[in-house]
Amino acid sequence: MSKYQVDKKGYYGPFGGAYIPEMLYPNVEELQSKYLEIMQEETFQQEFHALLKDYVGRPSPLYHAKRLSERYGANIFLKREDLNHTGAHKINNTVGQILLAERLGKKRIIAETGAGQHGVATATVCALKGLECVVYMGEVDIKRQAPNVARMKMMGAEVVAATSGSKTLKDATNEALRDWINNPVDTHYIIGSVVGPHPYPDLVARFQSIISEETKKQLEEKTGSTTPDYVLACVGGGSNAAGMFYHFLDDEQVKLIAVEAAGHGVDSGETAATTALGKDGVLHGSRSILMQTDDGQVVEPYSISAGLDYPGIGPQHAWLFKSGRGQYVSITDDEAMQAGLLLTKLEGIIPAIESSHALAHLEKMNFKGGENVVICLSGRGDKDLDNYMKYFGF
Repeated sequence: MSKYQVDKKGYYGPFGGAYIPEMLYPNVEELQSKYLEIMQEETFQQEFHALLKDYVGRPSPLYHAKRLSERYGANIFLKREDLNHTGAHKINNTVGQILLAERLGKKRIIAETGAGQHGVATATVCALKGLECVVYMGEVDIKRQAPNVARMKMMGAEVVAATSGSKTLKDATNEALRDWINNPVDTHYIIGSVVGPHPYPDLVARFQSIISEETKKQLEEKTGSTTPDYVLACVGGGSNAAGMFYHFLDDEQVKLIAVEAAGHGVDSGETAATTALGKDGVLHGSRSILMQTDDGQVVEPYSISAGLDYPGIGPQHAWLFKSGRGQYVSITDDEAMQAGLLLTKLEGIIPAIESSHALAHLEKMNFKGGENVVICLSGRGDKDLDNYMKYFGF
């Protein structure tokens, strides 16, 4: 058993657990008692992998970015999750969870979304399976991610605006949890990240672990080794990073770098740099690290990237940070936007602004030469073109 994976009680070190209202116990306990058994069934695995191959388009390529590599003096490989159906890594998890929901007899699906990619991925699998779909999204995010809202509606999903607080991902999550409390019997909540009460952080990480599983095989084909020197991924709640790190956790020689959103600067008051500013506490059903006031009120996060605009991190990330296994750093809006433009100009790939945060950290790394670096390109930049256009004045 890896010391970085969840224990039988649902904890990663001191982080995790299920801190939930009494009304949710039946739902969560049902999941806790059944998720591993269902996921390990041969018929489940066959259907899951068939959909990943024929519907999602996996395996996603591991691309050696030659011009980017020349610029930084290292062998930089991009794990192309942006090439998945729907344009991001989110679909890996929603395919898995819709199969789980079917086997649990659920007829109605709810989800929360920030950048809209998880909402789109949830609406996609609900259309695929003919299930009712309700997606909660912050009012602010609905405005800044209009194309994704349109995609969800085209697929038959109802998009409900969260109008409290900062009107972003945190508030959408609150609304989704309220819905689940009110509809405990027929509804499955597809959480989009490695957050929430146990078993969600583990469940989502297992579905996303396909990212690192493929990477190891692909890297061996390209370099002769399954282990890179560095693995980088952006972190909001942290599902793409959890999947990218999953099969490298016990390879201690692989340096894991998680990149958070510093917004206008870590100390600017407009940031989502959780590990730099956060303290231990409970958020959305699990004990983790979150940005909070002295009296425990959640601090409103800020990032130009809707998918990183979250005041906490998943409990596994909290443990990787506290234990020192992962290095957690932060990148500003400006640094991320410049990195996104650089990749576009050097490689002809427009990344999601979330992924641009991970790319931006390359500027701060000192390579000796020849290191193998894998970056999870978690999503494509179509959804962010409006932001890029406004920022650069195109």
